[in-house]
Amino acid sequence: MDNSTRLIKLGIWGYFFLLLFEGALRKWVLPGLATPLLIIRDPLVIWIFYLCWKQDLFPSNVYVNAMVIIGLIGIITAVFLGHGSLTVAIYGARALLIHFPMVFIIGKVMDSSDVIKIGKVTLMIAIPMAVLIALQFYSPQSAWVNRGVGDDMEGAGFSGALGFFRPPGTFSFTLGVSTFFGLVACFVFYFWLNRQYIKNWILILATVALIVAIPLSISRGLLFQVILSGLFLVLAVIRNPQYTSKILIGAVLIFVGIFILGKLPFVSTATEVFNTRIDNASGTEGGLKGTLVDRFLGEQTAPFKNAMNEPYFGYGIGMGTNAGSQLLTGEREFLISEGEWGRVIGEMGLILGLFIIVLRIAFSAKLFFSSFKNLQQGNLLPWMLISFGMIILINGGWAQPTALGFYTLAAGLLLASFKEASNHAPIYTLKQD
Repeated sequence: MDNSTRLIKLGIWGYFFLLLFEGALRKWVLPGLATPLLIIRDPLVIWIFYLCWKQDLFPSNVYVNAMVIIGLIGIITAVFLGHGSLTVAIYGARALLIHFPMVFIIGKVMDSSDVIKIGKVTLMIAIPMAVLIALQFYSPQSAWVNRGVGDDMEGAGFSGALGFFRPPGTFSFTLGVSTFFGLVACFVFYFWLNRQYIKNWILILATVALIVAIPLSISRGLLFQVILSGLFLVLAVIRNPQYTSKILIGAVLIFVGIFILGKLPFVSTATEVFNTRIDNASGTEGGLKGTLVDRFLGEQTAPFKNAMNEPYFGYGIGMGTNAGSQLLTGEREFLISEGEWGRVIGEMGLILGLFIIVLRIAFSAKLFFSSFKNLQQGNLLPWMLISFGMIILINGGWAQPTALGFYTLAAGLLLASFKEASNHAPIYTLKQD
């Protein structure tokens, strides 16, 4: 490996760590720089682009080229036909112009061994992260550990139930905790089937961290994500029966762990709060059907119904982000839509917005079927990663920096997981060039 490639890999690792700890910098370390730190990963990505350009590694394919073209058009239409702010337009176009191409750089430079290394580090970080969210859960919002972005004394927690708040961990917002532990879940399940890649004590403690993080996070989304990854794991074992004994041992240990942990007061209290949160949501949103079916499908179909009442080229890229609204109105609010598809169509208009959605769906479908073919060939890593990334790839928000970062990481790791570590030869991969 030459020095430039090594530097690119170090940059990708830097992207990973900044994604996990950007909120900690904005809350606790450099609160006075909270606003510029919002885009702390962007200069790093541009530097990585420069290294890739020198090495002739910059990705060029239908997905990247189309997104870049749409992003550039979006800037022009936003400035001349939309909200009129070049700064907001450039901020909004970042997702298309730099973070989406970064997906393919990760997939080009890294391989399955790198993905496994990131997985091991993720599980090691999960252990102190679980301790942190426990401290945040049981501490008042005025405590230092719950300090908000920019030294906000009101706290960073989000309303949960029974007077408890959803903890944000090292992230700026609670979304980061639920997404991070969703990533932890897919790696926990993978390593239970491939324990030769990780020390047993790390796997056991990370499993405990995941179990306690579900009630402590008060996040229904995390619970559904863990269930989804569990279903993918079951299918993986059905397709590869040689893993049956390993999964049975792991399942027994996990159920025993759940039983023992459930007896501990700090876990039982969190479980009671979590159950109350689910009951409250069921009363207002119609239970499982309301949260998973009506709400999800509604977010996908409503933008198309409303598109005919919106400008042909939308209100302008970037306007649907909280940072964009802050720059345009002085208030952090959803000026267009809280849902991703609604935001995209509202910002870009029906035609360009639909192009972005179709590209995301097509890319997601390609990754899903590639992961399934790898599963049939005995490579479980992409299959478990797609269990985490499937919803994020299709509908994950690009307006919020943490959500955008997890999209970039999840998709990039998926591409890298298709490649054998020994010779970088693809098992079954996407044509990237």
